[in-house]
Amino acid sequence: MYSAVDTIWVLVGAALVFFMQAGFALCEAGFTRSKNTGNIIMKNLMDFSIGTPVFWIIGFGLMFGGASGFIGGLDLFSLGDYPASLPAGVPIFAYFIVHTVFCATASTIVAGAMAERTKFSSSCLYSLGLAAVV
Repeated sequence: MYSAVDTIWVLVGAALVFFMQAGFALCEAGFTRSKNTGNIIMKNLMDFSIGTPVFWIIGFGLMFGGASGFIGGLDLFSLGDYPASLPAGVPIFAYFIVHTVFCATASTIVAGAMAERTKFSSSCLYSLGLAAVV
């Protein structure tokens, strides 16, 4: 049985974390030279655009899809059953959205450290790899 209050609270938390990603993008744009502002904003957008499908395909199943306490099993496309890892009263889709935005925001934080130091293609490869293992 799902609780509407718990689900809404989890989704509000996910929205707040998603807004953190926009805040980090603006912060990084403020710390870079004006000629690189568009580049850093595009890198932040690609962090989310690449990270979300990769996290859906590999990351979530790797985090929660197995019986091992150390690392999950490889559950591609997160199709498995995750009753042990879900908090009470929250549906899997809300839980999945929270972890997706945390993954994207984590990659945006590190992208700020790489601002003006890496090529765009290297940043995209980083987003791809981080989303698979976060």
